[in-house]
Amino acid sequence: MSGTAVIDNGLSNIDSVVRALKEVAATPYVVGFASEIGEPDHIVLPGVGSFFDGMSALNRGGLKAELLNQVDSYAVPLLGICLGMQMLATAGAEGGQSEGLGLLPGIVAKLEQDGGSPRIPHIGWNELHQVRSIPLLKGIPTGTDFYFVHSYHFQPADSAMVVATTPYCGGFTSVVAHPEMPVFGVQFHPEKSHPAGLRLLSNFLEL
Repeated sequence: MSGTAVIDNGLSNIDSVVRALKEVAATPYVVGFASEIGEPDHIVLPGVGSFFDGMSALNRGGLKAELLNQVDSYAVPLLGICLGMQMLATAGAEGGQSEGLGLLPGIVAKLEQDGGSPRIPHIGWNELHQVRSIPLLKGIPTGTDFYFVHSYHFQPADSAMVVATTPYCGGFTSVVAHPEMPVFGVQFHPEKSHPAGLRLLSNFLEL
């Protein structure tokens, strides 16, 4: 199998991700077990829910090791979406302490209310403040709004991984990228963020 592998850990609306990828001329196929991954051109790791449940599902399907293999051995571009971005981290505590994929060193922590007492979970449209330009955000101006649903956020160990931030709960990292490998994460849902989300997915497929 080749095309864009969409990882199904049972914790996300896979159909909406698949539909969005088809809109940007991708050939997506859903993968629930390592044996199904084939030879993908790109990999999308979506997810909602807890870090612990997400990583447990990847481990059950043998997908943690396979995702690391695809990135390390074949340099297949990988995009984590929402919980999928968080699972790229070293570790997280939501739902119970768990190791992540470790592709982007850092931890996942709960959003903390600041003086404005914003609502948690963070639900709705909010903007990206781009820290640096990368091909994933080509043609997407800084300040563009995307759709978020989350209570936790990724805290990278190295500021060089931060691509964009969002001004909520004192500010959090909303786009990350590995400095050397084709590994990317977005805290928002591009599949729910038309048309900017479709542009981002299209940019990812060009990598």
